[in-house]
Amino acid sequence: MGENRLDNLKGSVFMTLAMLAFTIEDFFLKKASQFIPLGQILILCGLLGFIFFMGCSRIIEQNLNYRENLTPILFIRSMFEVSGRVFYALAIALMPITNASAILQATPLVVVLGAVIFLNEKVGWRRWSAIIFGFFGVLLVIQPGTEGFSVFSIFAILGMIGFAGRDLATRMSPPNMSNFQLGSYGFIMVFISGIIITIFNLIFFPLNPNWVTMSTKNLGFVLANGVAGIIAYQCLTIAMRNGDISFVTPFRYVRVIFALIFGIILLGEEPNNFVVCGSLIVIISGIYIILRQKFIETQNT
Repeated sequence: MGENRLDNLKGSVFMTLAMLAFTIEDFFLKKASQFIPLGQILILCGLLGFIFFMGCSRIIEQNLNYRENLTPILFIRSMFEVSGRVFYALAIALMPITNASAILQATPLVVVLGAVIFLNEKVGWRRWSAIIFGFFGVLLVIQPGTEGFSVFSIFAILGMIGFAGRDLATRMSPPNMSNFQLGSYGFIMVFISGIIITIFNLIFFPLNPNWVTMSTKNLGFVLANGVAGIIAYQCLTIAMRNGDISFVTPFRYVRVIFALIFGIILLGEEPNNFVVCGSLIVIISGIYIILRQKFIETQNT
């Protein structure tokens, strides 16, 4: 019992640290994207993260060419992760991070919905109500038909769907991949996302710069973004592999709080009451679904 409590504490601490690091990553991505093409940022950060995790794998003599990596489900997972990375990066660059982060927190709701559709999982009326309530919260954040609406919210929604698809595919992925192997492949997806955005710009916006010479200050933004991403990925992996998922996962919602702090204090954003209320609704719905799932699993054992 004491060991499980210690694992839960470790998992919750690392989940909180991961959400703080992800928010810092978003902050520096937004700062860097004001001066540097988004594709260039993702390419450089993807390379930085891949080199770091690949180096760690080599130090402890792990084989990066993991035999099960070529399975169809991991290919599908990679495609969803790329789409999530591309669209969420666009959302962070083009809209307030408070709004984008709030929309991203609807990912667990979409995961449950996807599990019903694609994995034939059974969901009762309570969780259906929480899903609908959560999507209502997302609508409050997006604010369609009002002055607070931003067309760039579509990017945040598509990014959220991409990450939800990745999480669904992860349920069917090899469970014995190491943290460093997961990190290496995760940052390969960041690198690929940067290439996709660069190619898109070359085709549709040929007059816009796709690669620029960086000043020391801007290079610092990119490096800070990459380092924060590495720390976030590692902390998240540790968090999800320690303690009960139902205890650890709700701590991911502190990301909304961190995003509000960074957005208001450091970026001068002014989220209105709809964004704040919508964020709270999404958080409450997500936590309820997680706890309800744990309760059902306990009743069935």
